[in-house]
Amino acid sequence: MDGPQRSRRWPGPRGASQVKRVVGLSEEVRLGSSLGPEPRSVTRRGGASRRRGRRCDPVLEAGPVAHGPLPVPLVLDNGSFQHLGVSSQGCVDHPIVLTEAVCNPLYSRQMMSELLFECYGVPKVAYGIDSLFSFYHNKPKTLISSGLIISSGYQCTHILPILEGRLDAKNCKRINLGGSQAAGYLQRLLQLKYPGHLAAITLSRMEEILHEHSYIAEDYVEELQKWRCPDYYENNVHKMQLPFSSKLLGSTLTAEEKQERRQQQLRRLQELNARRREEKLQLDQERLDRLQYVQELLEDGQMDQFHKALMELNMDSPEELQSYIHKLSSAVEQAKQKILQSEVTLEVDVVDSKPETPDLEPLEPSLEDVENINDFEPLFSEETPEVEKPVAAVQPVFNLAAYHQLFVGTERIRAPEIIFQPSLLGEEQAGIAETLQYILDRYPKDVQEVLVQNVFLTGGNLMYPGLKVRIEKELLAMRPFQSSFQVQLASNPVLDAWYGARDWALDHLDDDAVWITRKEYEEKGGEYFKEHSASNIYVPIHLPKQASRSSEAQASGKGSGASGGSAGLPIGQAQLKPESLADIVPTGQSPGGKDQSGEGWKRT
Repeated sequence: MDGPQRSRRWPGPRGASQVKRVVGLSEEVRLGSSLGPEPRSVTRRGGASRRRGRRCDPVLEAGPVAHGPLPVPLVLDNGSFQHLGVSSQGCVDHPIVLTEAVCNPLYSRQMMSELLFECYGVPKVAYGIDSLFSFYHNKPKTLISSGLIISSGYQCTHILPILEGRLDAKNCKRINLGGSQAAGYLQRLLQLKYPGHLAAITLSRMEEILHEHSYIAEDYVEELQKWRCPDYYENNVHKMQLPFSSKLLGSTLTAEEKQERRQQQLRRLQELNARRREEKLQLDQERLDRLQYVQELLEDGQMDQFHKALMELNMDSPEELQSYIHKLSSAVEQAKQKILQSEVTLEVDVVDSKPETPDLEPLEPSLEDVENINDFEPLFSEETPEVEKPVAAVQPVFNLAAYHQLFVGTERIRAPEIIFQPSLLGEEQAGIAETLQYILDRYPKDVQEVLVQNVFLTGGNLMYPGLKVRIEKELLAMRPFQSSFQVQLASNPVLDAWYGARDWALDHLDDDAVWITRKEYEEKGGEYFKEHSASNIYVPIHLPKQASRSSEAQASGKGSGASGGSAGLPIGQAQLKPESLADIVPTGQSPGGKDQSGEGWKRT
């Protein structure tokens, strides 16, 4: 939609819910109203955004998280408030919900709260985790459930244990692999396979191939063995056509255009040759003038200067000088004639013809040649065909379209496999299966049984076909014999986090126990937030309390009375610190190290 955007202010109830969703193949900020059916604006990593829908809702969703590659004020102004029709001039009178990373540092939350409360003047803010919002959206609201959440996005993968509806932050684990690393790995594989198309194998195309053509193998080694079969390869390989230009150089030129181009090339060659002749003529003329000057010295009888000039020219006799003068004179005359001829010839017609050959007299064959020819006569048929068959035009063997095709075979399973085997990338990390086993081993067996009954998969990087079957296979291998488990995939792994934040905002709109108000921000600081079912665990900063001056003075008095002064302390016993800076500064002197007269003092 071109043209300026109109700002609208809506009356009605206040409510907000914003989600920054990190999907598997691109990092996006999803913005919209909590009463809307879907996000109305999606801002990608590059800063571009797109509108979704035209319906204006009375409740707002806006704002990104405090970290990431996108500039936060730019996204808030241009990405959310402007697209949602909310004026950000003065203040934004709508509550806002933002997602944040698991175990987000207090500093990041503090900077975001400061921006929202100080710059935009929002009334209240709530923070939550995107995967927990997705979990909240897919479970019954009346059920307080436990489970394991596996969330994989653009940059990393998280495994989060949930106990009785709350996050167990002590046992959360992160794998630093996601959709970005999978796309980069696929790009490296195809660039090594097709070194002639390095520029065409871009990261955006690899993200598209990864999203539309990759899948998770149930058994990675067994699947690689299947790809060794030629029939299986032909039936399952995907061919990708890269863009190319079918117009070859000179293929669309007419005969007249070709003739004109050849004439232009010939003119350039003639001009270049004429310039070289002129330069050579100038050098020969200068050398000829020098030799003629030496010859004039001989004719004038200046023998000393003549012999000296001959030595400089590396010549032995006047005869040698005369021969050089004769050769140079003829060369200069020939060069002048060629230059004159080239100037006269203004146009040169280029005609494709065979080179002229001199007429040769026919040679009569000798007797021996005739006998040799008669020996080979039986090998040739005497009858000649009446009609000669036309010779078919030879088609070029090189197919330009086929050259620009990518055959994606085993790369379809090798790229997404890195979340199970990070060693394929050279990363010294555990995969999803090993990390899942490590987390379960930290709980008692009864708690393990509860957690595996609800293994929840969410995130854009978990949308590969076959992923749920692979997780079930890994759980079957690590769980005890005849134990049960259940794996559930989010109904919409990409948008369920936004839907969950929307539902949460509407359910808790009037619940002050989950929102941070402006007054609480001013009293408790920007890092403060309130816990809820989809939030992080709040860990406040505990600063050591400093002892008061009165208690220090009492401790100092008791110590001096018991010891009778510091001079009587035995060796190894620590002396008490002075009560104030005045105890170590002599009378009449300032704490800066100089007395009132300006002169320095020495410690005794």
